[in-house]
Parts: sequence; C-alpha cells; structure tokens
Amino acid sequence: MAKKQEAEKELKAKEAELGTVSTSVKEKENIESEADSLSIEDIKSKTLVTPTGDFDWDADEKGFGNYSAEERAKLEEQYAGTFHSINKGEIISGIVVSINNKDVVLNIGFKSDGLVSLSEFRDTPDLKVGDAVDVFVESQEDANGQLVLSRKRAKTQKSWETINAALDNDTIINGFVKSRTKGGLIVDIMGVEAFLPGSQIDIKPIRDYDVYVGKTMEFKVVKINHEFKNVVVSHKVLIEDDLENQKIEIVAKLEKGQVLEGTVKNITDFGVFIDLGGVDGLLHITDISWGRIDHPKEVLSLDQKINVVVLDFDDEKKRIALGLKQLTPHPWESLDTNIAVGSTVKGKIVTVADYGAFLEITPGVEGLIHVSEMSWSQNLRSPQEFLKVGDEIEAQVLTLDRDERKMSLGIKQLTPDPWKNIAERYPVGSQHKAVVKNMTNFGVFVEIEEGVDGLIHISDLSWSKKINHPNEFTKVGEELDVVVLELDEENRKLSLGHKQLEENPWETFETIFTLDSIHEGTVLKVTDKGDVIALPYGVEGFAPSKHTIKEDGKALKADEVADFKIIEFNKDSKRIVVSHSRIWEEAKNEARNAENAQRKNDQKAAASAVKKVKDSVEKSTLGDLSVLAQLKEQMEGAESKAKKTSGSEEAK
Repeated sequence: MAKKQEAEKELKAKEAELGTVSTSVKEKENIESEADSLSIEDIKSKTLVTPTGDFDWDADEKGFGNYSAEERAKLEEQYAGTFHSINKGEIISGIVVSINNKDVVLNIGFKSDGLVSLSEFRDTPDLKVGDAVDVFVESQEDANGQLVLSRKRAKTQKSWETINAALDNDTIINGFVKSRTKGGLIVDIMGVEAFLPGSQIDIKPIRDYDVYVGKTMEFKVVKINHEFKNVVVSHKVLIEDDLENQKIEIVAKLEKGQVLEGTVKNITDFGVFIDLGGVDGLLHITDISWGRIDHPKEVLSLDQKINVVVLDFDDEKKRIALGLKQLTPHPWESLDTNIAVGSTVKGKIVTVADYGAFLEITPGVEGLIHVSEMSWSQNLRSPQEFLKVGDEIEAQVLTLDRDERKMSLGIKQLTPDPWKNIAERYPVGSQHKAVVKNMTNFGVFVEIEEGVDGLIHISDLSWSKKINHPNEFTKVGEELDVVVLELDEENRKLSLGHKQLEENPWETFETIFTLDSIHEGTVLKVTDKGDVIALPYGVEGFAPSKHTIKEDGKALKADEVADFKIIEFNKDSKRIVVSHSRIWEEAKNEARNAENAQRKNDQKAAASAVKKVKDSVEKSTLGDLSVLAQLKEQMEGAESKAKKTSGSEEAK
C-alpha cells in the first residue's frame, strides 16, 4: 500500500511539472504569434512595460530591503522556529490540511507535508480539515523525498502503551467485541485484538456467546504475552468486584424471616442457588416443598423469579440459607380433623427404607409403615417385598401426634388376624403342609399360611441323619410336611416337627447295631476329628481318626467302603461310634494269642517228656546204658529247641 501511494505521489508530481511546462510553452507560442502579427513599428510603438525608473543592479550589494544584520538574524530565527525536529519512530501530532479521495494531507511542522492513506481513517468518518491527528513517523523522506507517516502504527503503539498501563495500574478499559472464537470472544481494544475467555465473560455460565458480539464493554487486562503480543481480558472480574460490594451491603441489611425476590441461577441435585441481586443464597431441596421431591427441577427452572424467605445467614462467609416452602402454611395445620387413630387413609409410597416405608397422605403429611406392620407374619422380611415407591395403597392410622407432626400406619390391620382362633385350626398333633421361608443355625422357619409362622428345630428334622445346618436337609421355598408340637397363642409361637411324622427308628436300631457287631459302611465325609460313616438303614455313625486307619497303615478316604465295628451306641443322644481299625487289630491279637498258646503247650509237652526221662534214668540198669544215652540226646535236643523258640519270641 505504501509503494502504491508513493507511486501515485510521484505521478502527480510529474503531471504538475508537465502542466507547468505546457503553460510556459503556450505563453511563448502566444507571444510569438502576437509578435508575428505585428510590424516592427508596431512593436516599437506598443508599450509592453512601463518603466518606473532606472533599474539598480547593485541594489543587493547596497542592502536590499534595508535589513540590518541583527534584523536579518532575527527573521531567520523566526523562520527556523516554524519547523520541528522529527525523528524516525516518533509519534507526533499533525493538522489535517486537505482530504482527497485517496489521502489525507497533514502538516506536522516539517519542511514538507505528510500523506496518510484515507483507509487508515475509516474509524473517524467525521474527519475534517483542521483536526489534529497523531501519526507515526516511519521515514523522514522516501526515495521521492516524501515524508512517510502512519496513523495505524501510531494507534497500535499508543494502544499497547494504554493496555500495559491498564495491566500495571489495574484500570478499566473499553473494548469492542468483534467476533466469537473457540472458547471465547475476540475484543478490539483501540486496534489491538484481545482474547476474552468464556469463563471470564460473566459470573454465571453463558450459554450463547453470540449475544455479546457487536457490543462495547468494559474490561480489565489480566495477562499480556509480550513475546507473542497476546492480550487476555476479563469482564467477570468487574462484575465480581461490584458483587462483592453489593454482597457486603445486602448481607448487612439481611434479617431472618425477611422475604426477598431472587432469580434461579443454578440447579444442583442438593438444591438451588438463588441470585438475590448481587449475592447468592442456597435453597436446599428440603426447603423447596413440604412434599418430597427427587430433584429441584421438578419444581423450579433456570432464570425463574421467585420469592424466598431468609432462614439463616453467616456474615463472615457470606452464606445465606433460603426457604420456599416456609412461605406457605404447613400441611399438618390443614390436615383433616376427621383423621384419627383407627381411621383408614389413602396415599402414595414416597420412600422405602430397610425399616419401613413412608406413605404420603397429602403433600407434606407422611406416615411411617413399619415393616412389622406390613404383614401378620412373625418372620420379618424386607419392605421391598411388600411395597415400592409410587404404590397407591390404603393404611390404618395406628398413632397420631398433631403437635409433633408424626403418624404411624399399618396395612396388616386391614386384613383379619390369622392368629385368632388359632388353637381350633392348628391343634397340637395336627399335621399340615408348610413352606420354608428362612433358615438359621438352630432350625427352619416355615409358613403354614399368610401370617402363621412356625419353627422346626434342627433336632426335629430327622431321626437318623445328623444335621449340622438345616440347608443340608432342605432349602428356602421347599414344601415340608409338619406336625404341631407346641402352641403358644399369647406369644404367637408355634413349634413344629418333621421327624415326628415317622416312628422313632432308634428302638429298632438298638437291636441291629449292637456292641461289637460288624456292619459295612461308606465314608461320607472326612474331618480333622474323624469320619462320618453311612451305615445300613440310613443311619450315620462316627469313626474317630484313630479308628479309620487300615491294616496297611493308611487312613480311609471319602467314598471308600469298609467294615466297621460298633464300639458305642446311645439311643437317647442318637449316637453311634464305629471303628474299622478295631476289626483287624483284634484279628491280629487273636492270631498272636493262639500262637502263644500253642507255644506254651509245646513247652509243657517238652517239660513233661524230660521229667519222664529223668524218672526212667533213676530206675535203669547198666545194661540199659545205650538206651539211656539215646533218650538223653532226644531230651537235650527238645530242650534246645524250646530255648530257641523262646528266644525268638522274646526278640519279637
């Protein structure tokens, strides 16, 4: 652009020069044509110049104008004072001399006027001759000797000086929002583009940035990156400063019970923030409505104007607790006077907890239905099995305290009590079918009918099986045949049995599993103390660990079949103790005893033979010496054999 302007200036200068030459040529031609039309006499006679006197060629040497040296020096000083000393890169003020369709001519007090492109004055459409304008001296003269000026650079440099001063002094500056960009807005501050982040536009979240485009706003400079010429501004800090002052003023005037108008600023799960005109207050979800609500959005919406009452406030922390429901009477005050203990009410379940459920009769009036009041059954279950949120049901008022605003309700009272005349329907000894509802370590809870529960003790489940836990015998939901053993109508207790449906087999088992009798059994379970053995007729016995050792020295394993000897039988405690080791140990002992007996018999026979020999020797003659010698050898041999046998036994 600068080169184009210089070229245009140069062209104009040449046109002006050509125009001057053309005028001189025309004047000369006119004079020559006029001279051609006149004769010599006419020329001589025609007076072209009227001399006033003789021309003095030495006037300059004589002191033209009659100025003295002092006067001349003074005039030269005055003339020099009309010029200003300017330097490249300097910002100076100039006066608009003229304006054409391309340039603005400025007089800056230099030897020549300066030209600035008219495009640099687009922001000042009312510019006129005589206005003062600041310009930046780019060059004292270009190749054509023209002074080069720039208003744009002067504005930019001054803008940067103003922006830096605003950051240093924490002052407010104005800016024009040019456009929207990613994450914020672009602001023009005196020709310098600055970035306004979305989070710095306002104290409340902005959903539409476009509404700010084209507006002139006030800002504070919060950051400058001089290396990249980046400027970050904020409008939010101005609002926060104003709000802080407003907060102090508003909080100072607050009183508990004061009703104020506010605007819903933000909605959360736990409550609503209300703008009270410079200070925020919290409207908790429990203070929005007398009735239960799951979320504040059910009642309020953003930007909604509402009246709220001040419940409490903290001067130091600037916290204000607000209420909305407190502006209307409590529903308990308008509760129907006809509702009393024993009355039947209708409502909707609003909350279900582990201990019960809350029934809302009218918004703000609730009653508790305890889990024990949901069913006649003594086997307490989870409230979720009976009710769920949103159910519309009827209930009976059990207790009512209007002063404390408390009410307890029951739904089982709306059905007949199943324990009424229970003895007539379930006499002792009667048999029934029941459904397993729950189990404990000591027994099984069953339900004969809705509201009539009973307990089968673990010892009353089976005659023959030893049960460690009821889940080994039955499971929840299974149907069992039971017999009524005991009935306590006053305390609503029913004792039931299952094994009593059959005769006691232990009377018979006593004749079968006699002491020292041997029976085949199967190892059901191996424990640290011993094994559980399945015996005939469905009876279980117990073999201590030392009685489960086999003849090869190894212990019996699960599911292994072997013979067992009954070593203990107790009909009353239904206990049978068996042993596998006892069988082979006793067999081995019997074999050892038989061998010992045979050995003793042999020794006795040998001793008897020796005695006979000795007796015979005393009665013998010399003629029988050979016979005696033979007998002696036999006797010594038998005695030696007996000693060897005895030695080997002792070694064993």
